[in-house]
Amino acid sequence: MTHDSNAAPSSEVLDAAALVDYQDGSVVSRTLVDKKAGTVTAFAFAGGQGLSEHTAPFDAMVHVLEGEAEITISGTPLRAKAGRMVIMPANEPHALRAVSPFKMLLIMIRE
Repeated sequence: MTHDSNAAPSSEVLDAAALVDYQDGSVVSRTLVDKKAGTVTAFAFAGGQGLSEHTAPFDAMVHVLEGEAEITISGTPLRAKAGRMVIMPANEPHALRAVSPFKMLLIMIRE
């Protein structure tokens, strides 16, 4: 996975999907906000790419910006297309897979 930690410019209107670019065969991420209370990270998944099953100690929300993802939470697969969001509860196993190339914002709340 390629990671870019250049925070997004603040105090301006942004095209969230344009903040991260696709890369063949990869998952690309860019941290936009990194605070004690939580993070906001933009991701671009090439078709077929994903994140293997894992757990996190915090609630997280995925907002799909373009394309389509399969998000599996505690063994239940969910399909989310552009404009949709899924809340992933803390401490529940989850995984993501690109049904088609897709971009998302991941918002994690730590407090």
